[in-house]
Amino acid sequence: MSLLKEIQKRKTFGIISHPDAGKTTLTEKLLLFGGAINVAGAVKNNKITKTATSDFMEIEKQRGISVATSVMAFDYKDKLVNILDTPGHRDFAEDTFRTLTAVDSVILVIDCVKGVEAQTRRLMEVCRMRNTPVIVFINKLDRDGRDPFDLLDELEEELSISVRPLSWPINMGRDFKGVYLLHNKTLNIFEASKTKKAKDYTSIDDLSDSRLDDLVGKKNADQLREDVELIEGVYEPFDQNLYKEGLLAPVFFGSAVNNFGVQELLDTFIEIAPSPLPRQTDVRKVEPTEPKFSGFIFKIHANLDPKHRDRIAFLRVCSGAFHRNKFYHQVRLDKDMRFSNPYNFLAQSKNVIESAYPGDVIGLYDTGNFKIGDTLTEGEEMTYKGIPSFSPEIFKEVINLDPMKSKQLEKGIDQLTDEGVAQLFRQNPGNRKYIGVVGELQFEVIQYRLEHEYGATCRFEALQFHKACWMTGEASKIDDFCQYRPKEIVIDKDGNRVYLASSPYVLQMARSNNPEVTFHETSEFKV
Repeated sequence: MSLLKEIQKRKTFGIISHPDAGKTTLTEKLLLFGGAINVAGAVKNNKITKTATSDFMEIEKQRGISVATSVMAFDYKDKLVNILDTPGHRDFAEDTFRTLTAVDSVILVIDCVKGVEAQTRRLMEVCRMRNTPVIVFINKLDRDGRDPFDLLDELEEELSISVRPLSWPINMGRDFKGVYLLHNKTLNIFEASKTKKAKDYTSIDDLSDSRLDDLVGKKNADQLREDVELIEGVYEPFDQNLYKEGLLAPVFFGSAVNNFGVQELLDTFIEIAPSPLPRQTDVRKVEPTEPKFSGFIFKIHANLDPKHRDRIAFLRVCSGAFHRNKFYHQVRLDKDMRFSNPYNFLAQSKNVIESAYPGDVIGLYDTGNFKIGDTLTEGEEMTYKGIPSFSPEIFKEVINLDPMKSKQLEKGIDQLTDEGVAQLFRQNPGNRKYIGVVGELQFEVIQYRLEHEYGATCRFEALQFHKACWMTGEASKIDDFCQYRPKEIVIDKDGNRVYLASSPYVLQMARSNNPEVTFHETSEFKV
């Protein structure tokens, strides 16, 4: 198959949402409808003992939340679909933001009861930065929720994006009857089932058809007719080009836990979602159709299989074709590398692949050569841009509780921070280690994984810092600044000096008193 056909065959997207909106459940059901799994797991139902396929870390199974991005691939209707299921919890937002650099579109899951929430806004801001195409799935229609028109208004106001419903609910909660598919004029009658797929659709070309009254009752049928008339009058027809430009979001309604509304979402996604897109490097824009391979690392995960001390770097293929056992150039290290066992994934299930194409996400065994943001090419010196990096919001010092396990603790801290779950800073001189994170829950995950994957125990002691700031400017001026603040200067993993400001006022004063030094609240300036 030609490179162009391989590219056109692929659809790579991320699923994002506020916590508990049903994102991981929807991921499971997409895998179920795509034929990738036979039984869908339940994330929060204690009666079902099988946990969600995409939640493979032990702590995820215990807590019922996603704390790491999962990568899954399956074939559906002659397309190869790559799903990246992201953490919803804000404490793991940085992993989600990085993942959004590796996808070509997203599905945003909204809880019909709660509507737009804080994390939803933050995630959409990242999508807006890259004009990422968005499909909205309004979930949990089997519960009594907000008025659908109110939800659409809120989406437009809060997320600064135009919407166009492609399906419409007939009631919700106990009175939920089903959805009418506006784009192909069919009716899908709701039947609560967590294991069966929805029944076949009923074609209703004309809403005045009396069969509609028989199927959902006259009152509901009349309300649907009124709603659809309003939709057609208020909302512009769906424009695929506006969707691909990130300006218009098609909206679907359903109940993921009951397998309802998922099929039409998946079918429409396959039809309208973009194939792999061009990507920007520090040198030029790279087209996916270029013959030479290139790609970038957006995630690193150690101990994916707890029985083996493996470390896997997740690479998004951006151009050309990746081939097993071929040498590729690691730009940052200026080193050629060969990969004998590249993998694709269904959660923790791995399959060795011979080749991969733009849009694919593959796993590469890593012995410590990769960092997040690294680029692989066939020799060209360029680096893919836009891997987000932020100043941590919470800082704590690592206190070793078992001096006999110092090496294990050192290795564990190094590998976990290489994964991007947290940032590591060291005091110099001295060997005090500070961990910086976005949210408190990350410390719990780090502590759990250190103990269960590396056999190391530690505690964290709170530090009163406000921001981590990377510094650029005249070297002598930076030296002078650091000389007078030795306790507030630390070294990051890349050997850069970082200023830890204790408060917003102190940071403001540092900026005012040192105009020759620029203080960056993100390490993005290095990219």
